[in-house]
Amino acid sequence: MDAPDQALIARLATESRAFDATGKDPERNCWLAVHRHVHGMLPSEYDIRDVPEELYLAVLEERRSQG
Repeated sequence: MDAPDQALIARLATESRAFDATGKDPERNCWLAVHRHVHGMLPSEYDIRDVPEELYLAVLEERRSQG
């Protein structure tokens, strides 16, 4: 897999903040944003698919650097 695009990482990190209203858990919220990007939808209780770990970790790192 190619390295994730920095603009995509920044966008997903920003989008992850929309989930803060349901819980201020950066790990969860970044995972939700990446899941929606990769699979085109949020996960359901019974349909939790994997996401690319490299992309997830890059988004989480970016979010943390945004403060």
